[in-house]
Amino acid sequence: MEILQGGLLVALKLTAPLLIVSIVVGLIIAIFQAATQIHEQTLTFVPKLFAIAMVLLLLGSWMMTVMNDYVNQIFARLATI
Repeated sequence: MEILQGGLLVALKLTAPLLIVSIVVGLIIAIFQAATQIHEQTLTFVPKLFAIAMVLLLLGSWMMTVMNDYVNQIFARLATI
């Protein structure tokens, strides 16, 4: 049960920055579209893609460290069983 709980916590840690940035960029673009009456699908996709790529570049090493620590913890627990 602890492994499952730890996995859910790690998944939340890893996805939260990406989801928050995507929501913020989407909200800004939605406000811009409502103000200008421009409703183009690519206008929402490209900035979100760019923002998520930037977050991955900035936080990718931290995300890999978190995931590596969790996997090492799982293997350590398996060795004790």
